[in-house]
Amino acid sequence: MSLGTRLDALRRPDTSEDDWAGFLLRAEAELPRLTGLFRDIYGDGPEAGRELELLLDDAAVSWQDRPAELRALDADRAEQPDWFQSNRMLGGVCYVDLYAGDLERLRARIPYFRELGLTYLHLMPLFLAPEENSDGGYAVSSYRDVNPALGTMADLRRLAGELRESGISLVVDFIFNHTSNEHEWARRARAGDPEFEGFYWIFPDREGPDAYERTVREIFPDDHPGSFVQLDDGRWVWATFHSFQWDLNYRNPAVFRAMAREMLFLANQGVDVLRMDAVAFIWKELGTTCESLPQAHWLLQAFNAVCRIAAPSLLFKSEAIVHPDEVIQYIDPHECQLSYNPLQMALIWSSLATRDVGLLSQALERRHALPEGTAWVNYVRSHDDIGWTFADEDAAELGLDGHAHRRFLNSFFVNRFPGSYARGVPFQDNPRTGDCRISGTTASLAGLEAGDDGAIGRILLAHSIALSTGGVPLLYLGDEVGQLNDYGYLDVPGHAEDSRWVGRPPYPADRYAQREDPSTDAGAVFQGLRALIAARAATPEFAGGRLVPFATNNRHVLGYQRPGDAGTAIVVFANFADDPQTVAPRTLSGLPASAVDILAGGTPVDLSGGLVLPAHTFRWLRVRAG
Repeated sequence: MSLGTRLDALRRPDTSEDDWAGFLLRAEAELPRLTGLFRDIYGDGPEAGRELELLLDDAAVSWQDRPAELRALDADRAEQPDWFQSNRMLGGVCYVDLYAGDLERLRARIPYFRELGLTYLHLMPLFLAPEENSDGGYAVSSYRDVNPALGTMADLRRLAGELRESGISLVVDFIFNHTSNEHEWARRARAGDPEFEGFYWIFPDREGPDAYERTVREIFPDDHPGSFVQLDDGRWVWATFHSFQWDLNYRNPAVFRAMAREMLFLANQGVDVLRMDAVAFIWKELGTTCESLPQAHWLLQAFNAVCRIAAPSLLFKSEAIVHPDEVIQYIDPHECQLSYNPLQMALIWSSLATRDVGLLSQALERRHALPEGTAWVNYVRSHDDIGWTFADEDAAELGLDGHAHRRFLNSFFVNRFPGSYARGVPFQDNPRTGDCRISGTTASLAGLEAGDDGAIGRILLAHSIALSTGGVPLLYLGDEVGQLNDYGYLDVPGHAEDSRWVGRPPYPADRYAQREDPSTDAGAVFQGLRALIAARAATPEFAGGRLVPFATNNRHVLGYQRPGDAGTAIVVFANFADDPQTVAPRTLSGLPASAVDILAGGTPVDLSGGLVLPAHTFRWLRVRAG
């Protein structure tokens, strides 16, 4: 029986011939890839074949459930597949409760999002989760229910529609390595239901856990040693991160199908992008680290194929805070079209601390290029801690000892280094070894909390890199008005032991009220960023991700070019030093003698005599090819 003949039985009377034909065309196009991936992951057994058939049935049902306006969006984006690579793309990220209180009040902030220029809004985990053991929302009890304190799924659907009308894409987290131990699947597994016991890695004794733990690293040893926790009945369950987060068993094809249904459900609520959480951990293999294994990539590709059939405009964004060589492996049009750029983020801060751009310049030269049809999400900081993810071998080429450099950065950003302006807070601090990661807001890390005169310049400089290197720039909302660390987290039950909350302050109403007054810190940061955002949106050379390195021959000054399609390029220079720096005439001799400063209203710039950049300043110069 052909695919079309089998699926035709699922066609509803109100599904038009054109819509159904389009669905079947996509299903037939993706089926060979999906079948091959299922075979690679699950083999040729009857169970895998049956689950694949049911998966296609699920896709047919989900496509017919998909609202007409989302099907229209699918068609529009099929005509413009590079929509997310526009120079007008600008992302924002926030916690709903901290930024607005609930989804309804967040809708009231849409006019401000338009004012800022957002085209992409990432809402941190908002699904139903245990009140206490939630890991900031990453312990999901239901993917189909919103946390009641934030609203309902109907509220989220309404918000998505209004954002879409304002040209803003909705992004949410898809936590698919694990669920909360209070998820219905976990409850049924704990009760001994054999169907759902197979959804998790559950062992009757320590033999299996001991075998895996010989090669698997501990992630949060303060919560529980190893990777397993014991249940009340004596069994052991895999919990990579926290004791209340149980890892899903993707060796079971029924788990894949169940999670695909949840994914398609969210797509039909109006979600445009899913942040694929903890992608490196989703496949387990005895005798390995159980991180970034080939099957993890095959699973992502298989999920992608399902979405191309039933929600074709949905994009995936990978979250892989791993070695730079592993990060790039998740980025592909058929896997994750978007990816966080943790290396660039970390090296922006490294350059600010050292006033030396060597590592950042090296990363832009070697690790910036991506496959066609994909893009970086570039950011200055996120909701999470900052980890120093550069490769030791890259550092060694520049004469740096990777371990020693990380210790310096940790010391500098938590104000343990003489002369530091930073006021970060250590996360998972080990004073004996110097190991830790860094928590804090952009402003506090850049010196605003300490009253340092260079703070505002550093804040704008850091964001100028994220805005000009290509891809989707992402702002942690509130940072655009210079919000400071929130030490009130120490008084909140469940937060006091997790310093990452210091960088998640509540909505800074007083600072937003000052955003139009450039004489205030909040206004200076906001007006400076708004000028950068407007200039980027008016500069077609900033579309896409192509970047050409430019050696400034000055270790304090970063340089690169963004070529355009009309014989022009934007040349970027950024001074990370605390004093003025010069780019010599000879260094600039390969460029035209004259340029236009797009951040200064198109003012002509003579490059023949070199270029002087004051401390913490940057220039975006348009030049025309010879």
